[in-house]
Amino acid sequence: MTTQGRIPVVLLLLSIAALAVSGIGPYDRLTWLLEVGPVIVGVPVLVFTYRTFPLSNLVYALLFVHALILVYGGHYTYAHVPLGFWLQDVLDFTRNPYDRIGHLAQGFVPALLAREILVRNSPLKGSRWLSFLVVCFCWAFSAFYELLEWGSAVALGQSAEKFLGTQGDIWDTQWDMFLALVGAVSSLLLLSKWHDRSMGRVTGR
Repeated sequence: MTTQGRIPVVLLLLSIAALAVSGIGPYDRLTWLLEVGPVIVGVPVLVFTYRTFPLSNLVYALLFVHALILVYGGHYTYAHVPLGFWLQDVLDFTRNPYDRIGHLAQGFVPALLAREILVRNSPLKGSRWLSFLVVCFCWAFSAFYELLEWGSAVALGQSAEKFLGTQGDIWDTQWDMFLALVGAVSSLLLLSKWHDRSMGRVTGR
C-alpha cells in the first residue's frame, strides 16, 4: 500500500479509537450520542465509498480533525470542555467558547468536502459559481443542524439542554450559523489551491 493509501487507513483507525475513548464515562451519555452522531454515521459512509470515490488526503485529514472536535466535545459536553475553559480564562470570555470552535469547523471542513464532490462530479470546475454554491451548501447545512438541535430540544425537553450548549446566549443560533459561514469562506480562501493539488494525486490530473 502506498503512502497515499495508508493515510486514510491510519486516520480511520485513529478516529475509531478516539470515538471509543470518548465513550468511556462521558459527562452525559445521551448528549455524547447526539454529539458524536455525525462521526458514527460518517465513518461507515467514508469506508463504503472509499473504493468507488476516494477523497483527497487533505479532506480525509480535515474530516479527522472535525471528528476529534466532535468526540472531545461529546465526552465533556461543549459547555464543559476543559480546553474551552482554558480559552475562556486566557481570552477573558464570559462563556466557554468551545462550541464556537465546533461551528467554525462545521463550515470549514464541509466546504472542502462539498468542493471536492462538485469539482469531480459536475461541470463546475473552474466556474465562478463553484465557491458560491459551496458556501451556500455549508450555510444550508448549518441551518439544518440548528433545526436538528431545535427538534431535539422539542422532543427531549430539558434532556437536550447540554446538547444545545447555548449557555444562556439568546443569539447562540445566529452565532453558530455566522461562524459556519466564516469557516466555509476561510476554508475556500486558504486551502483551495492546496486542495486542488491533493485532489490531483487522487484523480491523476
